[in-house]
Amino acid sequence: MNLNITKTIVFISAFLVLSSCNLKDKKTTVVVVDPERCYYPILRGQELDVVYHLENTGEHPLFITDIHVSCGCILIDESSFKVLPAGGKGFIKIKYDSSKNIGYVKHYVTIYANLESEEKKELTFDLNVVPNALYTRDYEELYEERN
Repeated sequence: MNLNITKTIVFISAFLVLSSCNLKDKKTTVVVVDPERCYYPILRGQELDVVYHLENTGEHPLFITDIHVSCGCILIDESSFKVLPAGGKGFIKIKYDSSKNIGYVKHYVTIYANLESEEKKELTFDLNVVPNALYTRDYEELYEERN
């Protein structure tokens, strides 16, 4: 009797594992609202919260397997993205720290998922990081330093 119960449990476990693998292999489509963004300038050292809204427009669940960012100054809130069911909506939340940048910056966020037409989806945002005027030397100070 115990042998039959063990065989049944093994069969059910194998079925669940195989059926979940098949679900991840099915491709879907996703629409990102405003994937290319331009933000107003911010002061060096400020943080910028960026939220990308996603909509699964396919017939199968969307599984995000990995997210790569172009800079170590970008942190991903991993609790913000989950498996999106067909027709579901979700978001990816990131935080940009501008303390090590100055001037024009453009950053990329690459999403790897089970997408039909492509292996990845690329999102971008750009902005200008400006120094605080209280710490910027004017022309007279620079001239005095040279002499």
